[in-house]
Amino acid sequence: MRSICFLSDFGLGDDFVGLCKGVMLRIAPGATVIDLTHEVPGFGVEAGAEILEHATRYMPEDIVYLAVVDPGVGTERHALALRTAHGAFLVGPDNGLLTPAAEALGGISHAVALTNADYHLRPVSHTFHGRDIFSPAAAHLASGLDLRQLGEPVVPTSLVRV
Repeated sequence: MRSICFLSDFGLGDDFVGLCKGVMLRIAPGATVIDLTHEVPGFGVEAGAEILEHATRYMPEDIVYLAVVDPGVGTERHALALRTAHGAFLVGPDNGLLTPAAEALGGISHAVALTNADYHLRPVSHTFHGRDIFSPAAAHLASGLDLRQLGEPVVPTSLVRV
């Protein structure tokens, strides 16, 4: 069982973080969830990307990073899961949030769009992909699911960069 490092801009004044953690622990009851921060400035993709990249120096090599700073929720942006050359996974939106951390971890070896609805919480909310798409994907990866089962392959060079 891999640990999950969780970063968001949700804040701690409501139930968003707790709901995401509950979803993860229902899927992966033995996982440890590390709260990196939930105080990224609202929709601050660049700030979140910097914090996430910095964390890669201190986390276990085989960790699953769940990063949700998603001003594009409900749009056509991809939901992603990435495997890095060093073996870590990153899960989050394709808005540039994940790419600096992936590069710090040796680059992206595989990328998928999270299109397999079998691994989504249903019904999927238009505004809470952190709970319904990203958290389940992170938990399944922590439990040992093969990344390719989560969805369709994505060419790593096509990903958004900050």
